[in-house]
Amino acid sequence: MSNTRIAARMKNIVPFYVMDLLARAKQLEAEGRSIIHMEVGEPDFPTPKQVVEAGKQALDDGHTGYTAATGIPEMRQAISAHYRRQYDLDIDPGRIVVTPGSSGALQLVMGVLINPGEQVLMTDPGYPCNKNFVEFVSGVPRPLPVGPENNYQLSARQVEENWTESTRAVMVASPSNPTGTLLSREELNSIHAVVKARGGTLIVDEIYQGLIYGESSFSALEIDDDLFVINSFSKYFGMTGWRLGWVVAPVEFVDSLDCLSQNIFLSCPSLSQYAALAAFSPGCLETLEARRRAFKERRDFLLPALREIGFEIEVVPEGAFYLYTNSSKLTDDSFSFAYDLLETEGVAITPGKDFGVNRPEQHVRFAYTNSIENMTEGLRRIRRFVGK
Repeated sequence: MSNTRIAARMKNIVPFYVMDLLARAKQLEAEGRSIIHMEVGEPDFPTPKQVVEAGKQALDDGHTGYTAATGIPEMRQAISAHYRRQYDLDIDPGRIVVTPGSSGALQLVMGVLINPGEQVLMTDPGYPCNKNFVEFVSGVPRPLPVGPENNYQLSARQVEENWTESTRAVMVASPSNPTGTLLSREELNSIHAVVKARGGTLIVDEIYQGLIYGESSFSALEIDDDLFVINSFSKYFGMTGWRLGWVVAPVEFVDSLDCLSQNIFLSCPSLSQYAALAAFSPGCLETLEARRRAFKERRDFLLPALREIGFEIEVVPEGAFYLYTNSSKLTDDSFSFAYDLLETEGVAITPGKDFGVNRPEQHVRFAYTNSIENMTEGLRRIRRFVGK
């Protein structure tokens, strides 16, 4: 008999339910079913051709070996130039650490920042993996309930009221997943002031920063040099499978991030790094901006249609590509609702259970990462489903 003993932390690291739902959707597709995908936060647009061509050239040029753990110098410099061009910020490339996606960035940040037993405050609902990265380093995630009354974002007052001797950091996201809402510059400044006054650290997830509609965007890096900002090539740049992201860190943490990255990842994929240099080219940025406008059109199409069916959307998302809806008029069990909708009508959406314990049974998330034509068909099927 094998002596199998799984680490205790795994009891608190829960599955990503949407991936199970996606697997079932793919299985139904393999059986010949028509599936309308509105579940996974992955752009349906292909990686821009400029990036693909740069990747091919990188292969031809032999860029297939290890790189520095912090990333190739050209990549760090290109990201720095992006902040200068987009936000008029002068970010030292030495503060930029290139990572295997934003997930790699989060793992590194939690690893160098959080000791066992220390708390990280975050939103509920929120991106589920944030909690799990804290658990992974034996920290204590402390999700705080947020709702439409506070734009599904933490407030400085809420952070202040929930700070304890064990609190080490606060993590926010703007735009957020699953709600697509933004933190205002004023509120983010106030949160930072509370965290700094208590000797903590602010972590800001900006992986949807390029996908903002209507509002002028800004980066939290304009506030101070003592916070962490995480970003990714997956969402705005359409490079999900290339697994590339970055973190801008306080200078005193860079050596530790470098050391930990050497030990966990050794380096990011060299091919992805050389390919991603083309993501900042004028032609590619023009393509990406056209896609951003297309996502806005999709949001403006899907939102009123869902409201007409009976889904409540109290806050219009200003970024990302999600609609987090209150489905309580249609069901008291959003988890079963999502799976029944998939099995019966072939429409895949994400149940609220993935995003926390703050009334998950009353919510579902729609990702408008599909064409208006396909979403039109999906809406027709949803209407038929709720009408039965």
